[in-house]
Amino acid sequence: MKRAIEQFCAYLETERNVSPHTLAAYKSDLEQFASFLGQRGEPRPESVDHLAIRQYLAQLHKGHAKSSIGRKLSAIRALFRFLLREGRLEKNPAELVSTPKKEKRLPFHLNIDQVSALVEAPAGTRLPLRDRAVLETLYSCGIRVSELTGMNVADLDLADGLARVMGKGGKERIVPVGSFARQALAAYLDERGNPGPGEPLILNSRGGRINRRSVTRIVDSHMLLIAAMRKVSPHTLRHTFATHLLEGGADLRAIQELLGHASLSTTQKYTHVSIDKLMEVYDQAHPKARR
Repeated sequence: MKRAIEQFCAYLETERNVSPHTLAAYKSDLEQFASFLGQRGEPRPESVDHLAIRQYLAQLHKGHAKSSIGRKLSAIRALFRFLLREGRLEKNPAELVSTPKKEKRLPFHLNIDQVSALVEAPAGTRLPLRDRAVLETLYSCGIRVSELTGMNVADLDLADGLARVMGKGGKERIVPVGSFARQALAAYLDERGNPGPGEPLILNSRGGRINRRSVTRIVDSHMLLIAAMRKVSPHTLRHTFATHLLEGGADLRAIQELLGHASLSTTQKYTHVSIDKLMEVYDQAHPKARR
């Protein structure tokens, strides 16, 4: 099983060109599955049946969300599809296992006052210009953390207010950069002495390219400064970006393009609105609601 996982990961990296983050997630999920099989004395892929996979998923139910279990099952299915295509298997045992139904959760987002307080919080920190640039860009562009950390100076056009980002699956797209984010980025790059086009757009405290963990720490630290009600992640700013655009009247298809979603169904989770917003629309539109 270990060799099969290595071959599959090599295929994902060289032929499918998946991102390092996606590759690491697949490898971790499959190694956990292989460890479970090793405990049962079934280390070979040919000896795995759908009952073994179901037992593995049943074990995961104790401490994992249904979304995590579904992701792990997806990795197992992909591995066996690969082995089937390579001629090592006659059938895919994972196809007989149904995906657990996900809990329907609305993505949490910040309101206008909360996000304004968050992006203005870095004024008193050790690296205020960098942190402000990170927060403003995440909210202004709605990009993923991996897209921000992968950007170079050449990917940013401050004059036209545009940025080139590399999304999932190596798909490139152009996103607009708002005026506040442009000001924050310009001030940060000016502090760095206007680095060359090949330099990383955002640096860590040691002068290297910033990573996902550092961006998460920036968001966490500034959420604590504004005494927010709950912990948020950098992805919360992406949810906030999409929700505020939708509430402002933006077309769902346009939001899909800005977020880089391959399917509109992924974007449709942002069609939620607060009960206050619903009541406001009701009061304005329904003839019997008017006084």
